Amino acid sequence: MSQPEPLPDALRRSFDAVLLDMDGTLIDSIAVVERSWLRWCEEFGVDPARLVGSHGVTAENLISGLLPEDRRVEAFARIREIESGDVEGITILPGAAELLQALEAAGVPTAIVTSSTDDLAEARLTATRLPHPEVVVTASDVLRGKPFPDPWLLGAERLGVAPADCLVVEDAVAGLQAARAAGCGGLVAVTTTMQRAELAVEADLVTRDLAALRVDAVDGTCRVLGSDA
Repeated sequence: MSQPEPLPDALRRSFDAVLLDMDGTLIDSIAVVERSWLRWCEEFGVDPARLVGSHGVTAENLISGLLPEDRRVEAFARIREIESGDVEGITILPGAAELLQALEAAGVPTAIVTSSTDDLAEARLTATRLPHPEVVVTASDVLRGKPFPDPWLLGAERLGVAPADCLVVEDAVAGLQAARAAGCGGLVAVTTTMQRAELAVEADLVTRDLAALRVDAVDGTCRVLGSDA
């Protein structure tokens, strides 16, 4: 039986807070995301192939690279409308509820930091009934969303914890790059939407999903023990 790989130095410590992405990390919304954006592309005459590689980027930042400035406001409003009105098939990912409950029970400051807008995040959290922390940072809260560091910085600020003392859990390269730029102390990636090799370039640890991630949460702090896959 093979021995688990040793943890990198960045994870051999306790963290004072945990910041978690939402879509692809806590909930599975990939089908509705693809459905919504394909509909949007058809309405705005955008080749869907241009969306490749954009996972984890905010809708506003994505649209800014797809359409001329005079169409962006309308286009952004429309994708918010499409996505917020379609929550069919969204589910909680393995281990997500259990991790959130364990962090809450141990008194670990925790925040969801998502590229979704506030209305979309509320719609998806309500649809799944996912138990979630009071602090939820969305793209609506910052001028620059992922891949910029601003959302992670705001999440740490709202929890009253330095970014360097925060553990981040993400499923997208763009989100990991943003967290690294924010100076977050430890980065864990889940392979729910992207390949392990892609994520490993940015993450300190890559795991199958949150069910495979082993953590010890106690007395307001969290330590990563390793991964089962």
